[in-house]
Amino acid sequence: MMMEEEELEFAEDLEAILHLTPEVQLAIEQVFPSQDPLDRADFNAVEYINTLFPTEQSLANIDEVVNKIRLKIRRLDDNIRTVVRGQTNVGQDGRQALAEAQVAIGQLFGKIKDIKDKAEKSEQMVKEITRDIKQLDHAKRHLTTSITTLNHLHMLAGGVDSLEAMTRKRQYGEVANLLQGVVNVLEHFHKYMGIPQIRHLSERVKAAQSELGTQILADFEEAFPAQGSKRAGGPSNVLRDACLVANVLDPRIKQEIIKKFIRQHLSEYMVLFQENQDVAWLDKIDRRYAWIKRQLVDYEEKYGCMFPEEWCMTERIAVEFCHITRTELAKVMRTRAKEIEVKLLLFAIQRTTNFEGLLAKRFSGCTLTDGPGVKKPEPPLKSTNPFLEDEVGDDGSEIEEDLDRPKKHKAPDNPFHGIISKCFEPHLYVYIESQDKNLGEMIDRFVSDFRAQGPPKVGTEDGGAVLPSCADLFVYYKKCMVQCSQLSTGEPMIALTTIFQKYLREYAWKILSGNLPKTSSNSGGLTIKSLLQEKEGSEGAKFTVEELCLICSILSTAEYCLATTQQLEEKLKEKVDKTLVERINLTGEMDTFSNVISNSIQLLVQDLDAACDPALTAMSKMPWQSVEHVGDQSPYVTSVIMHIKQNVPIVRENLASTRKYFTQFCIKFINSFIPKFINHLFRCKPISMVGAEQLLLDTHSLKTVLLDLPSIGSQVVRKAPASYTKIVVKGMTRAEMILKVVMAPHEPSVVFVDNYIKLLADGNPETFQKTLDMKGLKRSEQSSMLELFRQRLPTPPSGADGGPSLSFSTPTPEQENSRIRKLEKLIKKRL
Repeated sequence: MMMEEEELEFAEDLEAILHLTPEVQLAIEQVFPSQDPLDRADFNAVEYINTLFPTEQSLANIDEVVNKIRLKIRRLDDNIRTVVRGQTNVGQDGRQALAEAQVAIGQLFGKIKDIKDKAEKSEQMVKEITRDIKQLDHAKRHLTTSITTLNHLHMLAGGVDSLEAMTRKRQYGEVANLLQGVVNVLEHFHKYMGIPQIRHLSERVKAAQSELGTQILADFEEAFPAQGSKRAGGPSNVLRDACLVANVLDPRIKQEIIKKFIRQHLSEYMVLFQENQDVAWLDKIDRRYAWIKRQLVDYEEKYGCMFPEEWCMTERIAVEFCHITRTELAKVMRTRAKEIEVKLLLFAIQRTTNFEGLLAKRFSGCTLTDGPGVKKPEPPLKSTNPFLEDEVGDDGSEIEEDLDRPKKHKAPDNPFHGIISKCFEPHLYVYIESQDKNLGEMIDRFVSDFRAQGPPKVGTEDGGAVLPSCADLFVYYKKCMVQCSQLSTGEPMIALTTIFQKYLREYAWKILSGNLPKTSSNSGGLTIKSLLQEKEGSEGAKFTVEELCLICSILSTAEYCLATTQQLEEKLKEKVDKTLVERINLTGEMDTFSNVISNSIQLLVQDLDAACDPALTAMSKMPWQSVEHVGDQSPYVTSVIMHIKQNVPIVRENLASTRKYFTQFCIKFINSFIPKFINHLFRCKPISMVGAEQLLLDTHSLKTVLLDLPSIGSQVVRKAPASYTKIVVKGMTRAEMILKVVMAPHEPSVVFVDNYIKLLADGNPETFQKTLDMKGLKRSEQSSMLELFRQRLPTPPSGADGGPSLSFSTPTPEQENSRIRKLEKLIKKRL
């Protein structure tokens, strides 16, 4: 027993010592894969023995199994012993290997040093061999440089002598080629300027250049005197060669030649078109441009070959003419500002912009940035010149083109735009004032024409169509905008926009709103006559068919104006300077036209609404308690349907081009009619069961008609818009639910109240009390029912304002009707 306990303790200690971590165990399995159960980490001795001896009969060979295990143990012991003994000499072997490696490193280092020494000796040997070759190369390079410099010096000295001699003889043709060569050669001697001889040659070259410049200027002064006398003869070869020399000299010489020649060439223009001359005024501005055209042709014929082509003398003459003309025109217009008329101003601007367009086609504008005293005008953001291709009649008036026809605009990069016409901008107030006056007269003419012609005729194409005056107004606007944008894209465009806004508002007020038919009363469409007579079926004064067509026509015109005004704003923003875009805003005018549209739709709705009022009044006055049987639809329903069939087709036909506003008319009508119908339902009290059934039948008939209202009386049946259908179904279903509640028995009370809350989903006690009044309940019964109703109402969710309500219940029809009754009583009392 003692030995067994000791063996058990030894086995436990050995198991604790040999316990390995999962990571180590996994690594061992990867290096030494084994299928032996003894090598598994989760080895279980009991399971292993049961595997060896699954049955009692298998115990017969237990000795054989024990011998195999002992043999395996002896082999493992031998392997362990061999490994342990093999590790005794590892340290000694490592030290020996380290020593051998150190010796090998020392030997390698010695070999590397020997190789480096040999390389240095080889390099020294190569340097000694190539030293003489390098010296020869340096000598050759220096000799070549010296020879080249001496050749340049010889050329420079000879060139300077020849240059001085040719200058004295005015041999400019030879000087032009020689001078450029001398200047190029002299550039090689900049680093030798410390040598006195080189410095002396440089000074002689500068003196020759200065003498040439003075001499050439004198020759031009002699050939083209500045005192305004006629030019002596034509160009000479000497002056042509002198221009070639000026290209090589200081640029100031070239600019001085150009300046003097252009001044002398335009001196006649300054005399002919002085401020006090008759031809200097705007009405003869064509003569200025005809004169310069002749002068340019004359220059090309006589002097075109004298000046180098790259000088662009023709363009320079034209540009200087433009600057002089702009200055002179500005001066004469300031002096005679009171004589400027709009036709004269437009005529002058037309001719000027045509001339600027001609310059753009003929010249590139390359001299606008490098000429003396020349500033390149800022090009427009976008080509807005519609007059370049316009023709002019014999009387000087413009032949207008069709404004809707595409125009050929000038190139957007015209460098000459505004080079002369800029001087007209300070006087554009004359044009703006003229347009203000013209538009005022146009609006007055529209008003008088409308009064003379009257409203659109029924059954004609004019019925419901856009008023012709509207198109005339915007065509004139377009013409003014194009003209003004051609004249200026700055402040004058803003001033013109202000004028546009003014007359857009006047058109909306005087032509559109001012001609809308007036209602007889503002009390929901009821007239004084109907208030006094108070007869069943008496109808208020309705709009005639002509008036309905007029309202539709004004509505269509306002829609056209709204869309066109938006386009006008976009076009104005395109044509005005970018810095002024924010000041273009026609939102107020668009709102004005939107108000006209809303007022027109409201008039159409009020007219149909007022026509249906007598029928609803008749409904509320019928004795529903005494109805004995349910028949066809009631007369008041027939009356409502009749009025709908009379009005709606007329409105639909005249608003065929604006379907969305016809849809708005339908929606606004039902939003007004259905609450009013429900209000009159509540007035039908008391109601018997049969009476409620008749009313339910009538309500269903009205619902059917209202659902088909957009296409009623039309040969083409269209499905009503979903938004419209939704409103009709919601409103008329509420009316049907009210009648169903009235038809339901009020006993037991709890069932009646719950049924009411379920069908109507209305938590307003006033509506519930009106329903009780329709049933004819006594006040005592109503009190208990109201108390029960308040108790049975579901608790509203947190933060909610109250129970559900319909969209058209605010303001409630009862409140609206109360105001109407008060107004009726007030009118009766005063009458």
